[in-house]
Amino acid sequence: MSTRYPPDKLSNVPEEAITTLRAELNGFGRAEIGFALLETFLQVAGAWGVEAVLDPRRLLLPDEMTDDRALVQGLIEESAQWPVVKWGPFTVHERRFALEDDQARWDYTRLAYCSSAATVWSRGRSTTYFEVVDHHRATYWLPDSLKEQYFATLEAKRWEIPESWLTAVPKQPKPWWKRGR
Repeated sequence: MSTRYPPDKLSNVPEEAITTLRAELNGFGRAEIGFALLETFLQVAGAWGVEAVLDPRRLLLPDEMTDDRALVQGLIEESAQWPVVKWGPFTVHERRFALEDDQARWDYTRLAYCSSAATVWSRGRSTTYFEVVDHHRATYWLPDSLKEQYFATLEAKRWEIPESWLTAVPKQPKPWWKRGR
């Protein structure tokens, strides 16, 4: 007997090409541009039913951050008070953020770049859309339809889209039987 998982929003849609966008804070003129781009992405991706989580251990304030340093340092200090989640005999070192809440979205945007591991992924964690690793390496992986919505929202807000993002070439995903090879 097989286990059936509920289909996600895109299960009946053919796989789209994926565009990889580098998003390290030092790649923007100011770190706050990277934060604004991520916050806008979270607004758009929220309709896709994504989850945003980060590892609250070892949060470090990025050197690139200029504005909001004191506020973000306060968030980092508050994170020490967050309850530890137990799952059976295991301790879960991740904090979820409700993306429909403006304040939670703002907090996640700033803390993601402070974390050693922050991820935005689909429900069920089958697809990763954004990730920060080791406090500084950040990447978006966007299917064409999400990228179109995201870029349209950035243009409507009159945000300048980084040139490297505009020239990034989308790639077709490997067939499922070739993945991991």
